[in-house]
Amino acid sequence: MSLHTLTINEAQTKLRLGEISAVELVNAVLTRIDATDPYLGSYLSTNHDQALNQAMEVDKVIREGGDLEALSGIPVALKDVILVEGMQATAGSKILQDFVAPYDATVTERLKRSGAIIIGKLNCDEFAMGSSNENSAYGVCRNPWDTERVAGGSSGGSAVSVAADQACASLGTDTGGSIRLPAAFCGIVGLKPTYGRVSRFGVIAYASSLDQVGPCTKTVRDSAILLTIIAGHDTRDSTSVNRPSPDYTQFIDRGVDGLRVGVPQEYFVDGLQEDVKQAITRAISQLKGFGAEIVDISMPHTEYAIAAYYVIATAEASSNLARYDGVRYGYRAKDVKDIATMYLETRANGFGDEVKRRIMLGTFVLSAGYYDAYYLKAQKVRALVRADFEEAFKNCDFMLAPVSPTTAFRIGERIEDPLTMYLSDVYTTAVNLAGLPALSVPCGFDQKNLPIGLQLIGQPFQEETIFRAGYTFERNNDYYESRPPL
Repeated sequence: MSLHTLTINEAQTKLRLGEISAVELVNAVLTRIDATDPYLGSYLSTNHDQALNQAMEVDKVIREGGDLEALSGIPVALKDVILVEGMQATAGSKILQDFVAPYDATVTERLKRSGAIIIGKLNCDEFAMGSSNENSAYGVCRNPWDTERVAGGSSGGSAVSVAADQACASLGTDTGGSIRLPAAFCGIVGLKPTYGRVSRFGVIAYASSLDQVGPCTKTVRDSAILLTIIAGHDTRDSTSVNRPSPDYTQFIDRGVDGLRVGVPQEYFVDGLQEDVKQAITRAISQLKGFGAEIVDISMPHTEYAIAAYYVIATAEASSNLARYDGVRYGYRAKDVKDIATMYLETRANGFGDEVKRRIMLGTFVLSAGYYDAYYLKAQKVRALVRADFEEAFKNCDFMLAPVSPTTAFRIGERIEDPLTMYLSDVYTTAVNLAGLPALSVPCGFDQKNLPIGLQLIGQPFQEETIFRAGYTFERNNDYYESRPPL
């Protein structure tokens, strides 16, 4: 087995048994990045020298018989909206092209304390706004299963780095499906935790009531390992929930016997690609065979979720992105005659088209005369969507649905049609509106050999339930073992 293909769990075991060294593992991953990233575009920067120095320190601890931390020697990469002290943090935008993070995000601190080696920063849609990773100011991130197709967004680099074995695992952010969609398109495991489960301190904001950091991994067990490390209360994040965060690996092998699986009828309608529908239907039958009870449920306000999402998300984005004005940090327009012109030209030249589109939409829905008609109404719809989930969970323990209506589409196919692009998130946005946890697990391939993702949606702070279901499905299939034909 090539070292760059190792999962977190496998690498942990081999390091502790002395079968491999941390330097060998990190070198293998860096070599893989050098070989594949020129045509994938998943990394915006790498931490080459420091990563090798950290690996040498881990090997020294092993030689001296010292205790290893949970992730000692494991190469992990981070989406470029997550701050790492001393490293760039561009958020995929020209307006932050020279910004270097002055401190660590909380999730970065927790990874470092666990011994993880931060190997680099990953490409993403600008300010996490997009479903295809085509909106990055630094180039398109390509799907390793077919480099003419999108990786999914906005955490495209996070998914590709794992699918292409350029890291043992990565972190992304999910505002309306931005971890789950690329995970599904690239054939890996992606988790969007419950809102408030993982600190957002030190994460460049898109929409503050929706954003959540989560792991992209090769297996469900690895996802549970990473969530155990990054989850937990943080006093520096006012949205962080103060409640115990367990060791999620303790739950994953308990099976699904006796669990009730809700299947929302509104998620199986026209527009769902036939290959995707068949794969999800097979997964439902398999879980039933493993002892789960299948329950038909209804989510009557599903059709309004995506419209509400794009009102709320753009409104929050217009507020969050007001700080990028060329005054304190980031890109600043040159040779301007006054401050008003400096503001105007900095934002016009620093932001890409999609970001400007969403800022304008958000400013519009918050403006006098339109606030009640759009923003307030969207918040009321959000409450109805959340109520749909609460009602459905009275009859089931978790839900099962597709991640996306289609497999990965071609680069350029939807970039000129924002509405069609936004509909890529039709099965994921409701989860963010309700603040729920959801897991994307590989569940098959279409006729073009493109991955399909199964979405498992849990009750608030019940990640352990969807880990159980995901692990049971994964262990009884071999999809997670498939590698793209690079």
